[in-house]
Amino acid sequence: MRRRVAALAAGHACVDVYQGAVAALVPFLVSERAYGYAAASGIVLAASLLSSVVQPLFGLMTDRRPMPWLIPLATAAAGLGIALVGLDAGYAATVAAVALSGLGVAAYHPAAARTVRTAPGGTGHTAMSWFALGGNIGFACAPLLVVAALAVPGAAGWWLLALPAALGVLLGRPTAPAGGAGPSVAAPRGVPAAAAAENRRAFLRLCLVVILRSVVFTGLSTFVALYVRERGGGETTGAVALFALFAGSAGGTLLGGRLAGRWGRVTTVRRAYAAAVPAVAGVLFLPLPLVPACAALAATALYVPFSLQVTLGQDYLPTRIGTASGVTLGLTVSVGGLASPLIGAFADAASLRVALLPLAVLPVLAWALARRLPEPDAEPAR
Repeated sequence: MRRRVAALAAGHACVDVYQGAVAALVPFLVSERAYGYAAASGIVLAASLLSSVVQPLFGLMTDRRPMPWLIPLATAAAGLGIALVGLDAGYAATVAAVALSGLGVAAYHPAAARTVRTAPGGTGHTAMSWFALGGNIGFACAPLLVVAALAVPGAAGWWLLALPAALGVLLGRPTAPAGGAGPSVAAPRGVPAAAAAENRRAFLRLCLVVILRSVVFTGLSTFVALYVRERGGGETTGAVALFALFAGSAGGTLLGGRLAGRWGRVTTVRRAYAAAVPAVAGVLFLPLPLVPACAALAATALYVPFSLQVTLGQDYLPTRIGTASGVTLGLTVSVGGLASPLIGAFADAASLRVALLPLAVLPVLAWALARRLPEPDAEPAR
């Protein structure tokens, strides 16, 4: 793996800390600021909504002209927004601060993913797996970082949350040369010329698959800590379950690249969603001591397809890889945040377990849709 891809993977970890931090802050907002489930999940929605709308637009922009300055600027915005949550200037101000962080995350991903795919050493799904792994590590570290930062009295703890962004800015600068990558007018490196025709039907089907995955993972990451507490576990047990969920996602990302080399991307995606069904059900129904292990297994199964779906999307739209990256990493991934307030409202009206039950069914639908995805490396685009 080339140095540039490695730096982007490390920078990705610094950015995705802030996606994980939003979910990690939900128990704090419920207990310390007296937000209800629906109000707390609205915070997650604020971060996700901007990503779902804006991230594909940034993808279009990076396809048309190089924007090397966007990577460090987006990283800074992601960290600043989370740090500003500590001002506690009211619910609206908290939503605005989280939205700023979400905007930074939205701007970062298409530019960085496009750079990974077009950089020397970035071809294939192995480099994308390492890039995605960086984000997963950031996710996994977020609960521990939030707990450690909030243990520091006063505003200093909140500003400690901005430190990963400062590191990410430094990592982002040398990976963005002034020349940048120009507009995609031909197939990217590593994509055969015969595969350059767009397959929009397959791309739309892939988007539906990723939407279902997004709802499941975002629902679990938003509510698993609260669910553990509702079943009698303490705050530490809830944080452990959330950490296990995020740590499992990191393992799943690396495993996905290895399995794709053996089975192919589409077969790997399909089998991963089949494995997610019992794992998610275990989170909801098995005894409390087993919940962290089930959360780790569920995240592993849900993240095996993650980087593979990004490269599949890029190969279905090979002349617009920035746009494909923005959609697969942004629009479809962030839709899960739109579902979180609905889950929260249902939990307020009934119970959290009842509200989370659909999450065990959605991987079945993802598996069924993934069965009809073509493998670009093996089949011509339709």
